Amino acid sequence: MPPRSRRAGRERPVVTQPEGPVLVVCRGGDCGNRTLFPGTDHVGQLRALRAGVVGTTARVLTSPCLDACEHANVVVVLPGRAGRERGGEPVWVGGVLDPAVTDDLVAWVAAGGPAVAEPPVLVDIARVRPSRQSRQELDEVLEG
Repeated sequence: MPPRSRRAGRERPVVTQPEGPVLVVCRGGDCGNRTLFPGTDHVGQLRALRAGVVGTTARVLTSPCLDACEHANVVVVLPGRAGRERGGEPVWVGGVLDPAVTDDLVAWVAAGGPAVAEPPVLVDIARVRPSRQSRQELDEVLEG
């Protein structure tokens, strides 16, 4: 009988689709790096995002790295149930280094996020196109 893998008996966790939007905040590589971006309060930014979704169905997750360092700081906004029903896709936002962009992200998510509410101008102009590798990194964060 061949040796059994330690993973053989494990089932992958079931990822439930969230009711509200999800903000995935990259905090690896260059994102959240105080040396590269000393004028940005990275901890304060994460606190502001989390505080901004209190009382809503939205969630904030952090990622160890989304492999999009050239766009640091990166935040991905995933549509909630209503947005997914309307065909909403994840929106990748890069260069999130200013409190005004953070505030706009919070306001947009509170209004429903992708496919439910129009993105604010600052969010819209900061959109980035993720690579296949970056999208794969996001999938791994969501599965973990």
